[in-house]
Amino acid sequence: MDDVLAARERLAGEVVRTPVLRHPLLDRLTGGRILLKAEPLQRTGSFKLRGATSAIRALGEAERARGVVTFSSGNHGQAVACAAAGVGARATVFMPTDAPAIKVESTRRWGAEVVQYDRATQDREAMAAAHIARTGAVLIPPFDAVEVIAGQASAALELAEDAGEMLDALMVPAGGGGFIAGCALAMAAVSPATRIVAVEPEGWDDTSRSLAAGERLAAPGGSLLCDALLAPRPGALTFAINRRLLAGALVVTDAEVLAAIAFAFRHLKVVVEPGGAVCLAALLAGRLDARGRTVGAVLSGGNIDPATFQRALAAAVADPPPDDRK
Repeated sequence: MDDVLAARERLAGEVVRTPVLRHPLLDRLTGGRILLKAEPLQRTGSFKLRGATSAIRALGEAERARGVVTFSSGNHGQAVACAAAGVGARATVFMPTDAPAIKVESTRRWGAEVVQYDRATQDREAMAAAHIARTGAVLIPPFDAVEVIAGQASAALELAEDAGEMLDALMVPAGGGGFIAGCALAMAAVSPATRIVAVEPEGWDDTSRSLAAGERLAAPGGSLLCDALLAPRPGALTFAINRRLLAGALVVTDAEVLAAIAFAFRHLKVVVEPGGAVCLAALLAGRLDARGRTVGAVLSGGNIDPATFQRALAAAVADPPPDDRK
């Protein structure tokens, strides 16, 4: 918790305290009191800015002068680019060629050099290591680092403070596990009775599989819809935290994610990307029993490409939810 509080001090004035959203329809559909942490409204459009800013602002002047490097499918890359620009550091981001164009463009807009690679044939970590050997740049990992995890925890602290009562459960998306590890650490200190639940896309349920096995396992892979959550397996540090603090994990389908994106737009008036919509998807699909409970859930990002957004809205028009037919 000392790391979490130190990170929160580094973030003061650098990140947005995002709002908590509610909607009576969501409460009625789930039977609970649902509090949604709206990280699409964060600078750079996702929670990732919290961890990247924490890590980069923890560096000394000499380290910043060497520049920073990372690898990311998009949201962490944007966050590193933004945080680096804030301290005047050079940033290089290795991004897959199939990353959404909106994320690549935003990363470049913050001033970072983007180096693209083939996800299927090239090793992004090896490429970053070679860059570090050439330039001396400092690696800012997407999730498996103390300062990153501690920075992500600030979202849970804000939600706990704004809730006005104890949360029975907190749902957090899981890719490599850094976000949920930070949230779990924070809640263990300020609301230890709250159950922390991971949510993952079908085929990329490495946290679920690892929790069940008691060791880090890779997921088989599947659809690339939830591009923000495609880490092949949990991080070593993140899993050491999550295996101790998580109450479980849930898995959602692409169809459920698309329905959640449409619900967020139509009823909450918020644009959410697929990876950012998994917790809402799990709630709408009844994966978590929220009846009579106060449940926090994170909408973790809003950087969605137009074609995917149109696909989600088209699916919703073709199959409207039951409440719209009343």
